[in-house]
Amino acid sequence: MFAIPGQPPVTVTSAAAAQIAKLMARQDSAGLRIGVKKGGCAGMEYTMDYVAAVEPNDEVVDVGDARVLIAPMAQMFLFGTEIDYETSLLESGFRFRNPNVVDACGCGESIKFDETLGKTG
Repeated sequence: MFAIPGQPPVTVTSAAAAQIAKLMARQDSAGLRIGVKKGGCAGMEYTMDYVAAVEPNDEVVDVGDARVLIAPMAQMFLFGTEIDYETSLLESGFRFRNPNVVDACGCGESIKFDETLGKTG
C-alpha cells in the first residue's frame, strides 16, 4: 500500500465511522470495501460494498467499531482520502475528499484521477 509509516492510508471522520459501524452491525458484515471502477462521464467512479470477509490484499483501516477495506486496485487512487458522511435537507451520503482527483463531473458521481497515478518509469 502507498502509506506513510504511522498514518492510515485514508482518514475516516467520526460521522462516517458512526454510519459505517451502524450499517456493518445491521448487515453483519466484516467491513465496508471501497474501490474505484471505470465509468461515468469523468472516467472513474467510487465503489462501496459491505462484505462478509476481509480479502488477503485489502488494506484495513479500523476506526472504533468501523472497518474500511481498501481494494488492492484502488489503493494508489485513494491514498490521502478523507471519508466523511454528510446529512443535509435534500440528501445524505458518504463524501470522499480525495487529493488525487483532478476533475469531476457536474453531479459529483464520476471523477478523474491524475493520469500519472499507477504509471512507473
